[in-house]
Amino acid sequence: MTSVSRTRSLTALATSVAAVSVAAAVGGAGTAAGVRTWYPSLDRPSWRPPDQAFGPVWTVLYAANAVSAWLVWRADPQGSRPALTLYGAQLALNAAWPLLFFGLRRPGLALVEIALLWVAIVATVAAFARRHRVAALLLVPYLAWVTFAGALNYALWRRNS
Repeated sequence: MTSVSRTRSLTALATSVAAVSVAAAVGGAGTAAGVRTWYPSLDRPSWRPPDQAFGPVWTVLYAANAVSAWLVWRADPQGSRPALTLYGAQLALNAAWPLLFFGLRRPGLALVEIALLWVAIVATVAAFARRHRVAALLLVPYLAWVTFAGALNYALWRRNS
């Protein structure tokens, strides 16, 4: 592990939190319009979580994401660039999904996008595992939730096409 100053480490953690916050804000903006009007009008499966569960779940997952990226950076600030670039790509895909699903109201297109997101998360977990095992493990619940979200996206697309 490369030694980094406390100030640099805290700056990197703040940067990681900021990146996740931007993704969450973009996704939230995309969600806001459709979640109150369009989403309730859909034929939704009975196995979906209650609407109130999404905010707390995403808060925990985004926090784990931020810490995970920070741990990878901290393990090797110079050598972590490829893994963190992949992480940034999956974060951008994460932010795009609500824009497609809720904003554009295109569940089919969002389904294709969430499949790409899933692949990007798997690749990120693999890249992080080579740098920091705990960082990779912190992303496993996120991968599980996106897997579930993909199944829900599929069900909504099929029921409402």
